[in-house]
Amino acid sequence: MTRNIPFFGARKFATGLLGEIDILARERDTALDKLKELGGLTILQLEERKQSVEWQVAESTGKLQALERQLAEAKTQIVTTEDTALLQEAGIYNYFHPLSDVVAYQGRLKELQEEVKAMNRKDGGAIDAATSWTVNGSASEGRAMVRDFSKLMLRAFNAEADSLVRQLKPYKVSGAVERLQKVAGTIEKLGKTMHIRITPTYLKLRIKELQLYADFLQKQAEEKENERAERERLREERKAQQEMEREKARLEKERQHYLNAIEALVAKGDEEAADRMRAQLGDVEKAIHDVDYRVANIRAGYVYVISNVGSFGESLIKIGMTRRLDPMDRVKELSDASVPFNYDVHALFFSNDAVGIEAAMHGRLANNRINLVNLKREFFNATALEAKQHLSELAGELLTYQDVAEAMEYRQSVERRKLQNPTSADETTA
Repeated sequence: MTRNIPFFGARKFATGLLGEIDILARERDTALDKLKELGGLTILQLEERKQSVEWQVAESTGKLQALERQLAEAKTQIVTTEDTALLQEAGIYNYFHPLSDVVAYQGRLKELQEEVKAMNRKDGGAIDAATSWTVNGSASEGRAMVRDFSKLMLRAFNAEADSLVRQLKPYKVSGAVERLQKVAGTIEKLGKTMHIRITPTYLKLRIKELQLYADFLQKQAEEKENERAERERLREERKAQQEMEREKARLEKERQHYLNAIEALVAKGDEEAADRMRAQLGDVEKAIHDVDYRVANIRAGYVYVISNVGSFGESLIKIGMTRRLDPMDRVKELSDASVPFNYDVHALFFSNDAVGIEAAMHGRLANNRINLVNLKREFFNATALEAKQHLSELAGELLTYQDVAEAMEYRQSVERRKLQNPTSADETTA
C-alpha cells in the first residue's frame, strides 16, 4: 500500500512508523514463541497450527518490511533543523564566497537579488513546465492551467527560500541548503504530470544567496567583535593616559612646592634644611621622569594573573596587561563585569615590555585557551602555579606571587550555605 506523505509532516509520519514497526515485531516474536509450545499436540493439529502460525509470521514479516521501506523513504524527506543538533555539529566557519568586508557582501547580495528578480519575470528561467498540455482539447486552456500552477509552485518555493534567508544563522547554512533542495524535489514530484520543476540554474542561484548571506552574517559578527575589542582597548588606553596626566600634574605641583620651599630656606641661610629638601625634590623629579617614560613607552605596564574560583572554578585563570598607574583599578573593573565574585590577584608584574610578556604567556598557554575563536578573550584552562612557572621563566624573579586564591566571599558563601542547609551539605560531603 502506498501512502502520500506530506513533505513537512515527514518527521511525524516517521515517528508513527516506528511505533507500528515495534508492534509488528512484538507480534512476530509472539507467533514464533507459539511454535515452541506445540510439543503436546497430535501431528494433524501440529500441522494445522504450524501452517496458521507460519502464515501469521509471514504476514507480520511482510508488513514489517513494508513499513521499514516506508520509514526509510520518510527519513530521506527529513532535514535536521533543530538548533541543538546543528550547534553540536557547528565547527570553524569556512566562507563559501570570501570577500573583504561587510560592505562588499552587501553589494554582492544586492546584485544577486536583482538576478533573482530577473529570473522571476515572465520567461525568466526560474521554472520549467510542459508546453503541450491541453484541457478539454484546448491548448490555450492547458497553457493557462500550467502557467497558474507554475506560478503557485514558484511562489511556494520563493516563500520557503525567503523564510530560510530571514531565519538563517551561519551554522545553519548546510541545513538550509538541504531543505531548499528538498523543497525543489517535492515541487518536481507534485508537478510531474505537467513537467513543472524549479530550474537547476534558479535553485543554484537561491543556494548561492543562502551561502552569501551566511558569509555576510559571519563577517558582520566578526567585525562587530573587533570593533568592540578596539573600543575596549581605546577606552583602557584613554583611562591610562588620563591617570598619567593627572599624576604628572600632581607631581609638577609638588615639585613647585619644593622649589619654593628651597628658595625660602636658602634666603634664610638654612642650607642644611635646603639640602634635605633637594633630596626630596630629587624623588619627585624621578617620579615625574617615570611618568614621562610610561607616557612615551606604550609597551610598559603591568602583567596580571587573576582568577575567580567562585565564578569559574579552580583551574581557570585570566592573563592580561594594563598601562594603568594603579593596576588594581583594572582588576576592580573586571570584578564588576557581571561576575558573582571578585577576582583574586596572583601576580602583578611591572615590565618595560609588558606587551611582549603578555603575548609570550598567551603563546605558551595557547593549547589551554578556553575560547579558540575569539583570541581577545584571555582565559586559560590552567592553574595559578602553572602560570607562575611560565611567568618566572619570562620575567625573572617574582617579588610577590599568590599561589592559592583567597576567594574570601566565595568561601564564606559556601560556609554560610552549609549552615543554612546542613542536610544538603552533609549529602554533598558524602
